[in-house]
Amino acid sequence: MTLDSSRARVRVAALLAIMAMMVGLAPPAAADVDQCAPPGVDSASALPTNLSSAAKGPGADKYTTPGVEPLPVDVGALGLGTPGVLTVGTLSDAPPSICIDSKGQFTGFDNELLRAIADKLGLKVNFVGTDFSGLLAQVASRRFDVGSSSITTTDARRQTVGFTNGYDFGYFSLVVPSGSALKSFSQLAAGQRIGVVQGTVQEAYVVDTLHLDPVKFPDYNTVYASLKTRQIDAWVAPSQQAVGTVQAGDPAQIVENTFSLDNFVAYAVAKENKPLIDALNAGLDAVIADGTWAKLYSDWVPRALPPGWKPGSKAAPAPQLPDFASIAANAKPAADNSGVVPKSVLRQLKDSFLNWDLYRKAIPDLFTTGLPNTLILTVSASVIGLVLGMGLAIAGISSTRWLRWPARVYTDVFRGLPEVVIILLIGLGIGPIVGGLTGNDPYPLGIAALGLMAAAYVGEILRSGIQSVEAGQLEASRALGFSYSLSMRLVVVPQGIRRVLPALVNQFISLLKASSLVYFLGLIASQRELFQVGRDLNAQTGNLSPLVAAGLFYLALTIPLTHLVNYIDNRLRRGRPVADTEDPAGPASPAANQEMV
Repeated sequence: MTLDSSRARVRVAALLAIMAMMVGLAPPAAADVDQCAPPGVDSASALPTNLSSAAKGPGADKYTTPGVEPLPVDVGALGLGTPGVLTVGTLSDAPPSICIDSKGQFTGFDNELLRAIADKLGLKVNFVGTDFSGLLAQVASRRFDVGSSSITTTDARRQTVGFTNGYDFGYFSLVVPSGSALKSFSQLAAGQRIGVVQGTVQEAYVVDTLHLDPVKFPDYNTVYASLKTRQIDAWVAPSQQAVGTVQAGDPAQIVENTFSLDNFVAYAVAKENKPLIDALNAGLDAVIADGTWAKLYSDWVPRALPPGWKPGSKAAPAPQLPDFASIAANAKPAADNSGVVPKSVLRQLKDSFLNWDLYRKAIPDLFTTGLPNTLILTVSASVIGLVLGMGLAIAGISSTRWLRWPARVYTDVFRGLPEVVIILLIGLGIGPIVGGLTGNDPYPLGIAALGLMAAAYVGEILRSGIQSVEAGQLEASRALGFSYSLSMRLVVVPQGIRRVLPALVNQFISLLKASSLVYFLGLIASQRELFQVGRDLNAQTGNLSPLVAAGLFYLALTIPLTHLVNYIDNRLRRGRPVADTEDPAGPASPAANQEMV
């Protein structure tokens, strides 16, 4: 055993020991609040009293329908991708409206309400996780039948998708660090770092109404973590998200609210699929009439409705809700975080990244769900990348321009475009064409996209390795009577691959990490890879420790791989030790010598 391999084994063993300690030996700590559990009516809040002076109630409602079609509906006429099944694109990181619970199930007010509506229509529901930035495009392309993500309807969004009647009406909240001088939306000004989640109506509010340039984040947990560490000055958030996220003792506070100025919250449907929109509207009125909407609303988002607004069509009955104002008045006063002393940097790091209880909670899901999917995505894409990359490398050094030019164009395109763009182009562009073959499952398309991206890089790596082999090697083999193809296969290519082996492994490590981008295409809970499993638990708890746990799994995969390739590379360079090649019984036989010659 060499010294390098011994050190590698020690590092791997230490890493595995750390993970074992997190699972069973670390001291227990109090688990963070499960933000993906219904808070209940006892957490009710009254109509906000700290409303912005610019706030105004709903304007002229030109979109809510006067009535709805009577139930039952013709399920066969709804234009569903899978007959009898409502395929729903949703998010996992915005509790209590939309999230994944501790059992790995998509839930939250929006999704539980949609389950109740589907039950009225006689439909099954299949929830698929995706990213908000691509959700409306996926609904418009019929990848999803419905988009469920607390989507505030706007005229701009109606150019892309259609919407049902409203089932909720949100406010905006201004969240600032404790002790901040900012007290209202009117104080927001140029030069301040104002956080928003990209693609949301809050971003549009900051840009179009306040005429400011915000700092854009991919999800709610990231923007809130940045606020708590004072990397941004304020966060413009959906009110229910802000109330559910800001916990007692956090160095943050909600200082003002304003009405959403752009209409109600509704489900998104493809514009041309009016039968489905009508059916969902009918189901929504039905769950309002039988009290289901009121029960779910009271359990998940118990807050007073703005004056003059109600869910459903104009003909729907007004929901019978508890007196949220009285419940809120009699409840224990919420903690005032205005005087909270900021934590030290070390304490913030410990609380955010080293919650041992959450490590132990995350690791089983990372093992059973995240790790297998990450390996399937990476290994499958690596095979595609190697096979296609070798073809691109051979074509790239060919003297025939009809082979060389297409290989060059392919490489330039797939290396030049961002990975997310390629995944979305293949998933949303090719997905509908091959939907009959894949069963509308984006998982194979994600593998194909990763493989096609990897091929462009692998092809260049192999081409450089092949061209680095001295020309005399090819000439010598040809002089011995080998054909060109046999010379390349037996002499040149093996040497070229050996020379670029470390670069190839680096590319596979990059591919391993890029596998997390497949989530943009929309995956069911059982298809999540390592990063998304950690991200979902991060959304449930508001703590970043699950993401660190996911990172340890990536290290456990990449570190041994790196040292393995170094070992193989050294072995190929130096050959086997003499002791391994000598025959202890005596000198080699003439036949053996003949074979060696």
